[in-house]
Amino acid sequence: MSTLLSDLSSALAGAVVTAGPGVVRVSARRRLPATGVAWSADGLVVTSHHVVERDEDITVGLDGGATVGASLVGRDPTTDLAVLRLDGAALSPLPWAEPDALGVGHLVLALGRPGDSVLATLGIIGALGGAWRTPGGGEVDRYVQTDVTMYPGFSGGPLVDASGRILGLNTSALLRGTSLAVPAPTVRRVVEAILTHGRVRRGYLGVGAQPVRLAPSLARTAGQETGLLVLSVEPDSPAERGGLYVGDTIVTLDGEPVGDLDALLARLGGDRVGRSVPVRVARGGDVHAVEVTIGERG
Repeated sequence: MSTLLSDLSSALAGAVVTAGPGVVRVSARRRLPATGVAWSADGLVVTSHHVVERDEDITVGLDGGATVGASLVGRDPTTDLAVLRLDGAALSPLPWAEPDALGVGHLVLALGRPGDSVLATLGIIGALGGAWRTPGGGEVDRYVQTDVTMYPGFSGGPLVDASGRILGLNTSALLRGTSLAVPAPTVRRVVEAILTHGRVRRGYLGVGAQPVRLAPSLARTAGQETGLLVLSVEPDSPAERGGLYVGDTIVTLDGEPVGDLDALLARLGGDRVGRSVPVRVARGGDVHAVEVTIGERG
């Protein structure tokens, strides 16, 4: 038993040594600095949105003690991610592990660098789930909950396995009182969107709606049991310009069923911004088709 514990202890310490050079200190708020992760060798850093309280006078502390200036490339509050670019500094990016490498009960380390050196706290994967939507409307590819203690300054730091591979970015801001990790596919998608557009693009329809059960005859015609009853239409919105009215029940958008608000938000991805898409609605006892050009949420 003592040999097993010694080997495990050595492996975890080795993971900190392996990951340490890719963990940086981010000073972008008044109080204690937070943590970030080296994303690319040419100076990109990923951290948490909520720890970047200012757009200017940002500094990043590197492994070895150097401090360099950084600029904000962009942020996505809905997934609590932000991207920084360092001023002429090279970084040591770390390998990322895909979500299928995770299992409930796996040992993990949360790393932080709120000061000059890397700090670590040990925990386990407490819960795993499928894709989910944050309270702010962000799309996260997998629910990853841990029991690691998020000490002050750990937000934006990596969750790593015993090999030092990054499993996700730690955050305490997406669900209050819950330690979560934003997994690799989500981080990758958000970073790519920010580098391309400066933000994560999200579609906008401009309606207030609630789920309702369709009348049996309409359900047979539409091929589904529920839809979204339009309660309000914003003036000069994509919905108004496309001919949607209060009292309509949205059944499909671009050929995909819409039975609740989550389904509608899922259909309004950035790839549909600016596109004219067919929307089938139940109106006056019949199903009608209108064309709506999806706007971009500001």
